[in-house]
Amino acid sequence: MQNFLFGIYPYIALSVMFIASVARYERDPFTWKSKSSQLLRKRQFIIGSVLFHVGVLVIFAGHFVGLLTPIVVFDWLGISHEAKQILAAAAGGIAGIMALAGGILLLHRRLFDPRISANSSFADTAILALLVAQLVLGVGSIYVSLQNLDGHEMVKLMSWAQAIIYLQPGAVEQIADAHWIFKVHIVLGLTIFLLFPFTRLVHIISAPVRYLWRPGYQIVRTRRGARAPVKGVEPLRSVK
Repeated sequence: MQNFLFGIYPYIALSVMFIASVARYERDPFTWKSKSSQLLRKRQFIIGSVLFHVGVLVIFAGHFVGLLTPIVVFDWLGISHEAKQILAAAAGGIAGIMALAGGILLLHRRLFDPRISANSSFADTAILALLVAQLVLGVGSIYVSLQNLDGHEMVKLMSWAQAIIYLQPGAVEQIADAHWIFKVHIVLGLTIFLLFPFTRLVHIISAPVRYLWRPGYQIVRTRRGARAPVKGVEPLRSVK
């Protein structure tokens, strides 16, 4: 089971994530959206969404840099394993609590608001619940990390992640004696990657950055029918 979960399952999850995402974009492009529920109930949404997204972005960046940067780079920069673990625990703790608070607010409104529940699919609620559970594990792992500030546990996780991504042998052995909370955290994270193409999470990789420099104007009408040019699309012309 160790060999499957930490040596084979990562490649299954990542392969399904990339291949199914491309297939969905090609076959069902109109399902590729965030399906925001802000119009149904704005209360709780703004605070919850901002906390959740900012926290998750910081966590993702920290995991990406912290796990995939070769250990020799940190040694060359003079950053000890202990200092790196303290920095990861501090920054990850703040971002994790932010994301967890926002996720709980978003999950609460999705579960207990009748209008939002009626317009939510099982996948919408389930993936949000999995993300909240993953954040709980992540915040809980910080407590475990603070019990061993020598950085040894962090090195295990880095060695495993780099062995998987860089196709190096011995990945399973690197994490064999790691604390159980890190192992559960990894397996749940891989499961989220596996489910990624089949949920609303796909909107993460299609941020509308191009809208910042799009040309032309767009017609926006007030309730009284007034027209005002707005950057976006050329004005409409009346046709008899």
